[in-house]
Amino acid sequence: MSAGLTPDLADDAALARLFAPVAGQQALALAVSGGPDSLALMLLARRWADAQPRKPRLFVYSLDHGLRPEAAGEVAMVLAEAERLGMTGRGLVWSGPRPETGVQEAARLARYRLIGAAMAEDGVEILTTAHHRADQAETILMRMAHGSGLEGLKGMSGFAQVEGVRVFRPLLEVEPQALAALVAEAGLVAAQDPGNHDIAYERVRWRRLLPALAEEGLDGAALSRFAARMAEADLALSQVADAAFAELVRLDGFGAASLPAAAFTALSPAIGRRVLGRVLTIVGGRQKPRALGQVERLFEQIVTQSLPRGTTLLGAVTRIKGEALVVAREPGRALPEARPLPPQSALVWDERFRIANVSNQTGLVAAATDFFPRHRLEAVLGFKVTTPAEAIRTAPIVRDAEGAVLALGGWSFDSRVRVELLVD
Repeated sequence: MSAGLTPDLADDAALARLFAPVAGQQALALAVSGGPDSLALMLLARRWADAQPRKPRLFVYSLDHGLRPEAAGEVAMVLAEAERLGMTGRGLVWSGPRPETGVQEAARLARYRLIGAAMAEDGVEILTTAHHRADQAETILMRMAHGSGLEGLKGMSGFAQVEGVRVFRPLLEVEPQALAALVAEAGLVAAQDPGNHDIAYERVRWRRLLPALAEEGLDGAALSRFAARMAEADLALSQVADAAFAELVRLDGFGAASLPAAAFTALSPAIGRRVLGRVLTIVGGRQKPRALGQVERLFEQIVTQSLPRGTTLLGAVTRIKGEALVVAREPGRALPEARPLPPQSALVWDERFRIANVSNQTGLVAAATDFFPRHRLEAVLGFKVTTPAEAIRTAPIVRDAEGAVLALGGWSFDSRVRVELLVD
């Protein structure tokens, strides 16, 4: 379906197209707050599932954030409707302290964490949400205002990973008015969250501007087309950046990266920033930038040869060493504590290495190398080590109960241990 057209929700063929990406799933989860959008999602998912040759089980998760006294009643209403529709419903509660600021974002993250845990217990892999075209429009406008790059301006995607939960958004091309009409036709009374009208929240302020923007032609359909074009451009740049990364970047067994400075600075800024961002992600333990400008500034310093010595950003130390740009993990910050490696188990260490104990041996421990004399290291590895000291100190080391070294960085010296540097 092209951006700009909105599907006819009464058309079974249109409904099948919306849910086509999850056809064949044995089970599907729905996040339902009780508002008109999520209630409509329940109705549509039920109708779609009933038309499948092998009906998937539908699980409904509704969360009481504890922020409004009406929330418990709304969850009860959702669970009753889920039962009426033949779905398995679970009510969840967000307990614990609340932040003084950023409550909406904290509540959103808690929602995904709690639902994700419930999904794991129920054996469901995909969570369906009711994000619609107006949500997409608000997201794009907010990101424009914050100076997002192409990756942000493509808006929300049909599939995403949020707090470890795989999320599916089938209604991004659907107008909210169509969803509200569907709920009204079913005779349901949707919950109304006052927070959706509180102008203290940025998203609400943008929501109030949408009608005025629509009068000038910048409606949800136009913003949806814009997002689709940005997604196409983003994909094209990503493909070029991936090719540049494969050609220029070399990752060693300690998780450090090096690339020829001259070739890197010759890249177009749009490509160079993406390559640099991916390097920082891999080397720095997958820390997310607070703003695109952080990576942009670092790229500019590299290109203009004004990079301060030992610049740190996103968990990584970046420096020019001879004719190479070298990036290593920043020591002493956010590194994991020593962790046991039980028999027949695996762990992801510092979001950079996957370490597995493929034996029945007990007493194995993974920790940061911290200090390992370079001459001893070279004796163990059998070659000259030129990687930065930070990379050595922050690489994982696996020892057995007697203290013998079984693995270091990406090298395993014992068949009981396997180590892999994570590059994707």
